[in-house]
Amino acid sequence: MSEEWQVLSLADAGVTLLDCDHKTPEAVDSGWPYVGIPQMTTGRVDFSTARRITHADFIAWTRKTKYQKDDVILSRRTNPGVTAIDDTGTEFALGQNLVLLRADGRKVYPPFLRWLVRGPEWWVQIEKFINVGAVFSSLRCRDVPNFELTIPPLPEQRAIAATLGALDDKIELNRKMNATLEAMARALFRDWFVDFGPTRAKMEGAAPYLSPDLWSLFPNRLDDEGKPEGWEVSTIGDFIELLDHKRVPLSSQERAKRQGPYPYHGATSVMDHIDSYLFDERILLLGEDGSVAKEDGRPFTQYVWGKLWVNNHAHVIKGRNMSVEQLKLFFDQIDIRPFVTGAVQPKLNQANLRRVPYLRASDAIHSAFDATIAPLYDLVRQLNEESRTLAQTRDLLLPRLMSGELRLAEAERAVEAAL
Repeated sequence: MSEEWQVLSLADAGVTLLDCDHKTPEAVDSGWPYVGIPQMTTGRVDFSTARRITHADFIAWTRKTKYQKDDVILSRRTNPGVTAIDDTGTEFALGQNLVLLRADGRKVYPPFLRWLVRGPEWWVQIEKFINVGAVFSSLRCRDVPNFELTIPPLPEQRAIAATLGALDDKIELNRKMNATLEAMARALFRDWFVDFGPTRAKMEGAAPYLSPDLWSLFPNRLDDEGKPEGWEVSTIGDFIELLDHKRVPLSSQERAKRQGPYPYHGATSVMDHIDSYLFDERILLLGEDGSVAKEDGRPFTQYVWGKLWVNNHAHVIKGRNMSVEQLKLFFDQIDIRPFVTGAVQPKLNQANLRRVPYLRASDAIHSAFDATIAPLYDLVRQLNEESRTLAQTRDLLLPRLMSGELRLAEAERAVEAAL
């Protein structure tokens, strides 16, 4: 490490903490994004799952504190120390238990701040100042400016930010491409199985917009119930295989003793990584209890593959005579709330899951749909795996760059090889 590197508190480094309103505004169907802790899991703000608030609430919530380019969002509670950024230019209000960190540029290059608060020293400071509570651990706003971190000279900050940023930008590009691919698949599912587009087009005498082989599979009219003729209303239980009996929950103490490379999934996301796995195939995970339905009523789903472990808070599902991908698209467009029980602890039990209504077309149509979306999801998995490799490279470089152990030229060569 160069002698020019300095150990400074955040306050002495010109990094300001901006506190926010700690109330929660009422959600509305459409409006301005209100970002909370669940929107920070990837290191960038995920607006797709953010609640919406009115313009009046947006103005009120951003009057005191408003996100600016290169600010870092910090979670004070639930996942204290976790940070995220946004570089989309989207205007949003900051939710409860989130604060902003802002560098003035004199001693910390603003784009470097996001990396400064992700290195090993950051987590040492989190452990030093964290307040462990009975329900949630938290950070006090007055303690964060006292965090002491090693600050490299500004030229090195710029170089580190550019090097790690190149990897992060590619990961974000892949995420956006995947979002587009999945939106295409959802639109196709909706056209075929919700709006009955091909059948309605045939009834109106419109020109075919699918290949002749696909076009010929669809009925020419709707029946008296308003569904394509010959299609049958059933329940999803007739077309899924539940693998819940293979799940094994592990306590946090057990997981701490079994750290490893395999993701450990809970109801909505990866909770940890451990030394073994239960599944090695493409499966769909559906929240069973706790986090079951999103604010719009759609269920929490996880499309996963490869070696992984699942606890007992997520149903594990495969399709019968349909792909996991088609099954995911089905669940992503339904309102699961009528099938959820429990006022305090929401639960989607197996019996209620099985009785969710399902409109079944011909086997030929469902097989054709699987064949149509297969290339889209092949690319989704490919991009996801590429991003996983890029993230591993970034996370290996980060602590070595932040400690001065790794020369920038070596890091740049590693990034070029990864990209």
